[in-house]
Amino acid sequence: MKLAARLDQVKPSLTLAIAAKAKAMKAEGLDVCSFSAGEPDFNTPVHIRDAAKAALDTGKTRYGPALGEPQLRQAIATKLQRDNGLKFQADNIAITNGGKQSLFNLSMVLIEPGDEVLIPSPYWVSYPEMVKLAGGTPVILPTDATSGFRITPEQLRQAITPQTKLLVLNSPSNPTGMVYSPDEVRAIAQVVLDHNIWVVSDEIYEKILYDGAQHLSIGAVSDRMFERTIVSSGFAKAYAMTGWRVGYLAAPVEIIKGVSIIQGQSTSNVCTFAQYGAIAALEQSQDCIQAMLAAFTERRTVMLDGLNAIPGITCPRPDGAFYLFPDISALGLSSMDFCNQLLDQHHVAAVPGAAFGADYGIRLSYATDLDSIKKGLDRLAIFVKEQT
Repeated sequence: MKLAARLDQVKPSLTLAIAAKAKAMKAEGLDVCSFSAGEPDFNTPVHIRDAAKAALDTGKTRYGPALGEPQLRQAIATKLQRDNGLKFQADNIAITNGGKQSLFNLSMVLIEPGDEVLIPSPYWVSYPEMVKLAGGTPVILPTDATSGFRITPEQLRQAITPQTKLLVLNSPSNPTGMVYSPDEVRAIAQVVLDHNIWVVSDEIYEKILYDGAQHLSIGAVSDRMFERTIVSSGFAKAYAMTGWRVGYLAAPVEIIKGVSIIQGQSTSNVCTFAQYGAIAALEQSQDCIQAMLAAFTERRTVMLDGLNAIPGITCPRPDGAFYLFPDISALGLSSMDFCNQLLDQHHVAAVPGAAFGADYGIRLSYATDLDSIKKGLDRLAIFVKEQT
């Protein structure tokens, strides 16, 4: 059977592949320390689960509007106004099957063949692949630890061409944990406005911040910038709701109408009772976020200190999310070979930096328990010593 040619342009997700391999090894009885999944290891908070159960008990089990339950769309608009200074209304919101579908839908609605999309690297694995599926051209803006994994305004300015339609901005970042400061966001916004391009701001990690780091949504910089801003986010990371598959896109009404067409002919509505759990996540206690953040803060310190004590590995301190992106280039292995050998020989799962457009590094998630982190670091140190 001949499959569609578009598949030739797209790479499978390495993060999902490695997580699946690690789970298969565990199922075989092997003791695997997995640092690969971008998934909090906490249970979804009780009040969110209770809200979904109550929705089930009251019959919230039928088809709903393709763009989502009106109450959830309003709750998200209220949150964006209150927490982020963004003037979105309920009709600017589309509820999607996770944050990933919000970005896929946006690509289908906004990107055409010939359009260029600017993507700083290291990038989340799906950004360039979604652009390719839409017929666009991903243009990669490389960064590294010396620039704090941040693009500069001048780098952005030089990359813009007449074909540029969109900049993808992810802060806090997957895979590096980098956070743009408010002043850096304002400087990028000025370049965007000078060239009249669009920005999609992926803010799914906005609540996971350390050491006084501040999150400023680029759309809050000015009224003019708000008009050029699209926000993608969801409930998976801050509320440990990864399997619930509830995300959202906030955008001008014209874009949301386009998303309604795409979603109406693909998935239709997000799971109805799951949306009522998301309403509770926004409208009830936020203490669960602080509890998870306290654990992430301790884990970050342990993993960061452990990595930087291993000769041949260097790792900058992240300001957000729950990832580290250490540099392994001094060891003479490609990131793919490094991760494959580490998993096969020492049963530690990490994601190759090549998946994120940065072969000099690997991504390690510390969204796992401290005992696994310490054990995995010991195994990693032994593996690195074997390479030298």
